[in-house]
Amino acid sequence: MATPGGLIRAARRGTLAQNMVVDRIFSGIQPTGTPHLGNYLGAIQNWVNLQEEYSSVLYSIMDMHSLTMPKEPALLRQNILDTTAAILACGIDPKKCFLFRQSLVPEHAELAWILGCITNVPRLLRLPQWKMKRASQSNGGTVGLLTYPVLQAADILLYKSTHVPVGEDQVLHLELAQDIAQHFNKKYGEFFPVPKAILSTTKKIKSLRDPTVKMSKSDTQKLATVNIVDSPDEIVLKFRKAVTDFTSEVTYDPANRPGVSNLVSIHSAVSGLSIEEVLHQSVGLDTAHYKMVVAESVIQKFAPIRNEIKKLQEDKSHLIQVLEAGAEKAKELATPIYQEIRRLVGFQ
Repeated sequence: MATPGGLIRAARRGTLAQNMVVDRIFSGIQPTGTPHLGNYLGAIQNWVNLQEEYSSVLYSIMDMHSLTMPKEPALLRQNILDTTAAILACGIDPKKCFLFRQSLVPEHAELAWILGCITNVPRLLRLPQWKMKRASQSNGGTVGLLTYPVLQAADILLYKSTHVPVGEDQVLHLELAQDIAQHFNKKYGEFFPVPKAILSTTKKIKSLRDPTVKMSKSDTQKLATVNIVDSPDEIVLKFRKAVTDFTSEVTYDPANRPGVSNLVSIHSAVSGLSIEEVLHQSVGLDTAHYKMVVAESVIQKFAPIRNEIKKLQEDKSHLIQVLEAGAEKAKELATPIYQEIRRLVGFQ
């Protein structure tokens, strides 16, 4: 039989184990269907590397976030499966990370409510995504659109994540998550690690038709965005029509030559070469010929991925099983953390 002293020591060991901070990655992607070139180079390629470097990694299909912009249910269901197929084809391995659908872990939404109760509305109103996206909604913006950065914070903090890979446009949202974690810790005692950013080293990929804005799936110009399932002919056409300038030399000068500099960034990211190495290889090429060099690099990069996506899309039950199995693992990790949060705030 355990002695009182032994029970106390065991309890202390349990507390110490619970308070140990494990380096943990969390990131998510909205289910918009098959990703485009910018998604792949800016996020997914980095995800593949991080699952090799960290022992605790969670990647989520953010279906709850997708409701902030109107979606037909049937389209959302298909987009979830297509996005899952794409990131698996790109190299995400469910044996090396937890890959799951956000809405299958209800603690995300429950924690978002708790965190929303310690977050000031003026802070949310200042976020640029709110100002930008509300303009596209006829009703002036929904509550979900305003508060989804709090849900993002809950996504991260629910697992006591320590590192979050982010792009430049998400830095302010991560700063909000950091502030929320610190506010919670001040109010209820040290509990959440303050998550740190892992910034992508890839230059932001710009639209092929307007190199002053980032590449986007919602771009109305069909030639502006390269999707990873585009055929070789489609990729060649889009790069041939890419906006550059009247100087034929290939140089890297984003401020003064954004179009050709965007091509150099894409070439560098797809090939794994540095900007300097790409420029050295391109000496003597004019921009018209260089566009075809970049197009061929993209075609070669995406050919095996495109074939794997098609194969995975034919087996929907496998995709569903991957997401459900990942959700079960995520729940196992989240449940004890969330139960302690409930105790801290007075729910139990």
